[in-house]
Amino acid sequence: MMEEKDIEEGKMIYDEDPWLKPYKASIDARHEHILNERKRLAGDDGRLSSGINNHLYYGLHRMEDGSWVFREWAPNATRIHLIGDFNNWKRSDAYLLHPVGNGNWEISLPSMFLSHGTLYKLYIEWPGGGGERLPAYLTRAVQDPETKTFCAEVWDPSEPYAWRNSGPGRRPHPLIYECHIGMSSEEEKVASFEEFRRDVLPHVKDLGYDTIQIMALQEHPYYGSFGYQVSNFFALSSRFGTPDEFKRLVDDAHGMGIAVVMDIVHSHSVDNEAEGLGRFDGREDLYFYTGWQGRHPAWGSRCFNYEKHETKMFLLSNCKFWMEEYHLDGFRFDGVTSMLYWDHGLGKDFAGYDNYFNKGVDENAVAYLALANMLVRELNPDAFTIAEDVSGMAGLAAPFEKGGVGFDFRMSMGVADNWIKWIKTLPDEKWSMGEIWWQLTNKRSDEKTISYAECHDQAMVGDKTIMFRLMDKEMYTSMNVDSISPVVDRGMALHKMIRLVTMATAGDGYLTFMGNEFGHPEWIDFPREGNGWSYRYARRQWSLMKPDYLRYSYLNAFDREMTALCRSEGIFDGRPELMVQDELKKILIFKRINCIFAFNFNPSESFSDYGFAAPAGKYVSILDTDEPEFNGFSRLRNGEDHLTVHEKSHNGDQKYDDTLFLYLPSRCAVVLRKID
Repeated sequence: MMEEKDIEEGKMIYDEDPWLKPYKASIDARHEHILNERKRLAGDDGRLSSGINNHLYYGLHRMEDGSWVFREWAPNATRIHLIGDFNNWKRSDAYLLHPVGNGNWEISLPSMFLSHGTLYKLYIEWPGGGGERLPAYLTRAVQDPETKTFCAEVWDPSEPYAWRNSGPGRRPHPLIYECHIGMSSEEEKVASFEEFRRDVLPHVKDLGYDTIQIMALQEHPYYGSFGYQVSNFFALSSRFGTPDEFKRLVDDAHGMGIAVVMDIVHSHSVDNEAEGLGRFDGREDLYFYTGWQGRHPAWGSRCFNYEKHETKMFLLSNCKFWMEEYHLDGFRFDGVTSMLYWDHGLGKDFAGYDNYFNKGVDENAVAYLALANMLVRELNPDAFTIAEDVSGMAGLAAPFEKGGVGFDFRMSMGVADNWIKWIKTLPDEKWSMGEIWWQLTNKRSDEKTISYAECHDQAMVGDKTIMFRLMDKEMYTSMNVDSISPVVDRGMALHKMIRLVTMATAGDGYLTFMGNEFGHPEWIDFPREGNGWSYRYARRQWSLMKPDYLRYSYLNAFDREMTALCRSEGIFDGRPELMVQDELKKILIFKRINCIFAFNFNPSESFSDYGFAAPAGKYVSILDTDEPEFNGFSRLRNGEDHLTVHEKSHNGDQKYDDTLFLYLPSRCAVVLRKID
């Protein structure tokens, strides 16, 4: 842990960033606050992980003698009944929980009263009212297909799942395949864990991604919320299958060398009372802030009180449960911006560092996130965390020891937003090479980042994927390789170039969303009243990428080769170095590690013998977007050698005394490796 001498020795983030100097007192105070919170929550051995065990106390547990014990925290309750299949859902004194102090309630039952598959709920009474509730720490909830109501279910299989594979190890530079289980089938339905394991995991492995980031795992009553309106935080969504089926998915992924990261929602809770934590024991503020601070104005949900001890223990235990029960390799924390600021970042441009250290910041949430990061690493040193934050809070993904919050990575969310802006508002002949370079490489030196051209956000109904924006209706008529369409030719070329330049300039990792690697058509729209509860757009049309007479297969092949190049050349081990930024000709060239990436974004002009200053030596072409196997026009020859000429070039970085001449076709990118 951080000692005072480390601050004195100049190891903090404000020693590396002079713009943070004025906020030294705030950063040190935040750091001290987090340390104090850690001391309060840690176990007797000083480890945070040994002090976080609420999930082992609360909820339903089978004891060593076969009997059952159930506990709940409900300080405002006057009576709590356990109801279910075993008593015909009737309240009786035989199933009455007993208060045991500090707002805790408990009941013990003989083994024959409950068994695997038994359905149950709580009926909680409070001053002036009462109602049925699902336990806060339940680990399995199931929905009645007719009434659509949820019940808790006893999950106690006769044989516990036997894990076969260990974790895949550290991911210093993850290649992430973001996915959603339910929409992973081509059929118009909710897909299952088993189908994903059988059909999608091999595809992810074939593409070369080493991490899957799974959305919507926590139980949520409304499927169309994309899993972001969580009701039961410890329960795996039963609509996708059983806990054992998910464990088998994780196990198989680990066997393939693929890490499994969960998209975890701790930024808010669904407002529902029957399914969620809303007015759980009659109180508005059991786990949540009171008044305006307790309700999210944009999402219509409840906001957690990160200052409250019981809330912190609930959420931290939630992290520990998912890691230990399902052997997960980390978390992508959703809605971090909403957590960090009292106004949830709504309508703010976050211009200036003042936003990160003033009274608009919820320091309780900052402390919670720092503790969660510490806990994850204590539980598994190879696990990692990712912050979804649009505010750019300084230090969020810096190590805690340096005064940061401790996330391993933050999402470079501005990259995808800028691609949409450029495609939507400007013809590509007006794209600025300088702006592209700046927006793709503008990252804090003390933080690691994950870049992406598009994730699930850009695919939602009301928006458009990059492919759809580039081609629009011609996706439906001209994706056959025999079709002649300048629109599709442009879209195919830019789709490859955008992904390659995004990956090649990424800070420390890269992400794509399921199906976008092959230019999945259309958008995502979950079943809802407005579309007649249709699943037509809540699926993935995998069959499109299989025939070689459709262009989708060529995009899929390019994505595979792009990730292979990223791994083989270890490009994330270095930082991109700008070589040429030619606004007139629309050429962008940069070096990274041992490779030169040359992009000609010009829509009509090709350039022969385009010379630029480069390190002296011999280069070989190892990838170009114009190759025939990527549905290109074969204007370049892969594997061709290029030698620098010993003459000074005025084009590019003047620190090099030699010039490299290349043929750069229009709307094409080429990657060269230095071999001598």
